[in-house]
Amino acid sequence: MRLMISGGGTGGHIYPALALIDALKAHDAQAEVLYVGTHRGLESRIVPERGIDFKTIKIQGFKRSLSLQNFKTIGLFLKSVVTARRYIKAFKPDVVVGTGGYVSGAVVFAASQMHIPTVIHEQNSVVGVTNKFLSHFVNKIAISFESARSQFPAKKVVMTGNPRAQQVANIQKTAALKALGLSDEQPTVLIFGGSRGAERINQATLAAIPELNQRSYQTLFVTGQVHYDKIRNGLGKTALAPNVKIVPYIKNMPAILPEIAAILGRAGATSIAEITALGIPSILVPSPYVTNDHQTKNAQSLVDAGAAELIKETDLTAASLLTAVDGLMLSADQRQKMAANAKGLGMPDAADQLLTVLETAINH
Repeated sequence: MRLMISGGGTGGHIYPALALIDALKAHDAQAEVLYVGTHRGLESRIVPERGIDFKTIKIQGFKRSLSLQNFKTIGLFLKSVVTARRYIKAFKPDVVVGTGGYVSGAVVFAASQMHIPTVIHEQNSVVGVTNKFLSHFVNKIAISFESARSQFPAKKVVMTGNPRAQQVANIQKTAALKALGLSDEQPTVLIFGGSRGAERINQATLAAIPELNQRSYQTLFVTGQVHYDKIRNGLGKTALAPNVKIVPYIKNMPAILPEIAAILGRAGATSIAEITALGIPSILVPSPYVTNDHQTKNAQSLVDAGAAELIKETDLTAASLLTAVDGLMLSADQRQKMAANAKGLGMPDAADQLLTVLETAINH
């Protein structure tokens, strides 16, 4: 298979694309892949590091308010479609896949106009602007949440799950907690606000440290690199007990997840895919700063299935954090129940499911 794939801006668009590429290479070592992104997005660093052929186009997003910038955006989009056509002619893909972000809009639209089979993947429960636009032109639409189905043309939609789930589903324990100075005998809660950290989660956790110091369970608190010094300074004279560990970031987060008993964190698409694939109970604090409040809707799908609890960011305090974490960490039965419900939502073969959709599009 010759696969051209495009997705950019955030890890939520990039990691599913990389997971799909991994699955394709596992099935077909001769497969050829070209990734198209932007020169400024996260993908420009992550994708070439993986040894994947990478090309860029220049594009930007629309402003939500009336703005002269939007005329520039239209001009850039039209130019980027021309550039994408050039890449398509040179690479000759069997199928073109978009995983979200403005860059995928130009690439997938160009492919559809050239009558190349096209597929988009939507990671969230609320459909992004780019995928909404592309849904009218593509052959197939893969979704990760049932609630996204009604937002697309019904006959094109296939539930596949998020390919990222397959990458983490079979990860084995590697004594990752021991490497951080924690015991692998005690249940551990991971508190993590995403790769950049989350101010509100960090402040609530910092205020809860004196209590967490006294618990029978362990706490692994990942602050995010930019917040770490502020959190350490905020501890003042409070010493950390052996059962509490604070780190700025964890380079390979999936590797530690099989040793985690529960998670308190955001409700991004990648996080949801990982915790359901592994069946980890969670307390979700959706980011209120994302488009269409999609993290709240992501989280609600787990809450409805009895797989997670939800705390609004405005309701998160040291007290509410402790109540929720104690409720899970001091009850093995509750964790077990929620773990089973989470695993029931997981799609550990999501990347393979998406590959099947690609093959269907090619052979249609």
